[in-house]
Amino acid sequence: MNGVSKPVILTVDDDPGVSRAVARDLRRRYAERCRVVRAESGPLALDALRELKLRGEDAAVLLADHRMPEMNGVEFLEKAMDLYPYARRVLLTAYADTDAAIRAINIVDLDHYLLKPWNPPEEKFYPVIDAQLDAWTSTDRWRPEELRVVGHRWSSRSYQVRDFLARNQVPYTWLLDTAPEAAELLEAAGSPELPLVVTADGTALAAPADAELAAAVGLTTTPAADFYDLVVVGGGPAGLGAAVYGASEGLRTVLIERHATGGQAGQSSRIENYLGFPDGVSGAQLADRARRQAERFGAELITTGKVTGLEEAGRARVVHQADGSKIAAHAVILATGVSYRRLDAPGLEALTGRGVYYGAAPAETPGCAGEEVYVVGGANSAGQAAMNLSRVAKRVHLLVRADGLERSMSHYLIEQIDGVPNIEVHTRTTVTGGAGTDRLERLTLAGPDGERTVEAHWLFVFIGAEPRTDWLEGVVERDGRGYVLTGPDLSAAHRPAGARAPYHLETSLPGVFAAGDVRSDSIKRVASAVGDGAMAVALVHRYLEQS
Repeated sequence: MNGVSKPVILTVDDDPGVSRAVARDLRRRYAERCRVVRAESGPLALDALRELKLRGEDAAVLLADHRMPEMNGVEFLEKAMDLYPYARRVLLTAYADTDAAIRAINIVDLDHYLLKPWNPPEEKFYPVIDAQLDAWTSTDRWRPEELRVVGHRWSSRSYQVRDFLARNQVPYTWLLDTAPEAAELLEAAGSPELPLVVTADGTALAAPADAELAAAVGLTTTPAADFYDLVVVGGGPAGLGAAVYGASEGLRTVLIERHATGGQAGQSSRIENYLGFPDGVSGAQLADRARRQAERFGAELITTGKVTGLEEAGRARVVHQADGSKIAAHAVILATGVSYRRLDAPGLEALTGRGVYYGAAPAETPGCAGEEVYVVGGANSAGQAAMNLSRVAKRVHLLVRADGLERSMSHYLIEQIDGVPNIEVHTRTTVTGGAGTDRLERLTLAGPDGERTVEAHWLFVFIGAEPRTDWLEGVVERDGRGYVLTGPDLSAAHRPAGARAPYHLETSLPGVFAAGDVRSDSIKRVASAVGDGAMAVALVHRYLEQS
């Protein structure tokens, strides 16, 4: 609650009589505490939420009838999540519709499923709304007006700050340094170095480092203890899976993430082949749910932690961080994932963050409206990015080095791309150069008909991955590409005489396990990474029992 206006309870039902009755019951009980807003269709309700957002008001509870024309209740709640991710979501239906409930739980992380009618409301309706309001009140929330970022449009660091906030689910208002409000903030802050971040209490942070920014927005940056049962390094699907299973099974667990939970999967606009989500789920939503699930079980999640070393200290395993701190544990799970390989073409490195982006870069998607956009890569991540960008861009050019997409992209995604008229696939095509002054302006492409130069302001690169394991040199065995070897793939020659064989996901250092994309010969899918995380925790238990 922002202290000026009451939080909103929004109800949407296409039956005017029912809509008025629901609003009447709500006002009878909650008029002093909340403002009740009603709408008679999903699109009208979304318009109302957008207006609330612009006015800086907060929405506490969203009640949506399921069976509405144009947009049903599940579809409305899914879209409403982007505007008010912390609002409690309640689906209303006139009869028991199990399929609708399951679909809503999967898609929108439903908070309650309520049958109509609910007479008397004192017994069947108000207790539900009371519980939802209590839960909303106890949830930490950040509103867009609480955080403002002032920067240059084509500043690499300004992009990095916005990307950090977006991927950590921290709402913010972005102001170009030429805007009137930005000029006032800059003058008040004494003309600081950009980007400038202004917090809710008026604190001005000039060109903050990630750790300073994380602390300012309420993210945890330091662990609460020096010793744990389990340290998980990396916050992608494998790391989050390990944190959920470790904490839920009684292990005192801390997860250390360098940038934002979710990893590369967290940047995916739509994951449609993950079990249990028949209508797909965005990577950000999946990561956010996993993060909240891990924290609910008691796992600590550390942001902006950069792990630089690992050592054996008797029966303990000690993780070293860049700031000089150490965290010890009985066991460690390495889930550092991989980073996108850089595009080795003249002129592009200097334009990174200024038109050239590695990964989906969700903070930049709105700026692509009406533009010609180029996406490099032939795997699922590139295809998902192309699909997402096609919703706003004039045209998306998907550049693929191979003869086609069949060998590297899922069939369902290929079919979707084929059905989108403003996605053009260019096979046997590579980027050989880029140029621009303050931002990307031109690309040089090499294709079947030779080289050509095109005007381009947006390039998103997905050209494979490299493991982040240089800091493990000499600590655990790795393959020739830097991926961590585990279990039966380890060299028996390095094992002490009489030592037990390593467990399936265990590295050459007993008590240290690897999960997800960082593991040699792993299957590069979200589901398999989560499975690795769960399996690694089971093997940690086995290791602890025999230690």
